[in-house]
Amino acid sequence: MNSTTRRRVAEDKSWVLAPLLELPHVTHAAVISGDGFIEGSSPGLRRESAEGVAAMMSALQGAGRAVTAAFTGQDDATLRQTVIESDEGWVFAIPAGRNTCLAVFAEPEVNMGVVAHHMQVQVTTLGNKVMNSPARDLGSPA
Repeated sequence: MNSTTRRRVAEDKSWVLAPLLELPHVTHAAVISGDGFIEGSSPGLRRESAEGVAAMMSALQGAGRAVTAAFTGQDDATLRQTVIESDEGWVFAIPAGRNTCLAVFAEPEVNMGVVAHHMQVQVTTLGNKVMNSPARDLGSPA
C-alpha cells in the first residue's frame, strides 16, 4: 500500500526580521524551528548557511536547556536568551513562540540592549500575527 505523506510547509516568517536588520551593526537574522529548520532568514544569508545556523541553533537551544536543568535540578528549564560572543561579533537567540526561536548575528560594536529589546518586540509581533491569523486548511490526508 502506498501512502503519501504530507509535510506541513511553514509560512515564511522573514518579514519579522526586517526591523532587526535595520539596527546598526546587525548583519543577519533568522527564525528557526525547534527541530532545526529555517522558517525565515535575512536576504544576505545564503541558504546553506541559514540551514546550518538553524541546525546548530536548535542543538544549542537544547544544550542550553539541558545545562540549565543539570545546574538547577529543574527538568522543565525554560531558556529566555542565549548569547554567544566571538571575535567576529555576537549571536543572540530568544524563544519566539512554541518550538521557534529568533536568532540575530551582529558585529562586535552592537548595542546589546537595543538588539535584545527589538528582538522582544518582534517576537511579540510574530506571536500576535500568528495568533490572529485564521487557521489554514491543510486538506485531508491522502
